[in-house]
Amino acid sequence: MKRNILFGALAGTLAIIAAAALPADKTKSEETFDRLASLQGEWRGQINGINTVLIYTLTANGSALMEQCRPDKGPEMITMFTVDGDHLHATHYCSAKNQPQMVTPPIVDVHKPLSFSLVRVTGLKSPDDFHNTALKVIQEDDDHLTQEWSYEHKHKSSKNSFRFTRVRQGAN
Repeated sequence: MKRNILFGALAGTLAIIAAAALPADKTKSEETFDRLASLQGEWRGQINGINTVLIYTLTANGSALMEQCRPDKGPEMITMFTVDGDHLHATHYCSAKNQPQMVTPPIVDVHKPLSFSLVRVTGLKSPDDFHNTALKVIQEDDDHLTQEWSYEHKHKSSKNSFRFTRVRQGAN
């Protein structure tokens, strides 16, 4: 009798441990974030004719992807990508000293390019000041990335497209 109770308790404990170890099904936004996190490492390209390095690092216990944009000339910028429900968020810490906060529509296809649209911008002194209004991230393959940044300046809208090539794989 004691033996049956002991084995029953042991089996129950093992079942609980095994269930906790199994990963839960990921949402489409989590899968998309994982795809974005595959950018970890170093990328090179040009922004407005200036050689630029992008460094992607997973941080905050895997909950945020940090992009460091380091042009050869000019100040560094940071963009942080996170998951929020069925959306991804991007907050860009711009050299223009403002912080556009952008969000995707609900993620329905994990393989489509990510399109972020402006929700709000902090640090903007005047609506005439330069600020980014959208970002499209196109992961062409494991080693090629295109970013399309839309912006406004003095009530005029425009867009720039930048292409980057992976030069070093990061930790995954």
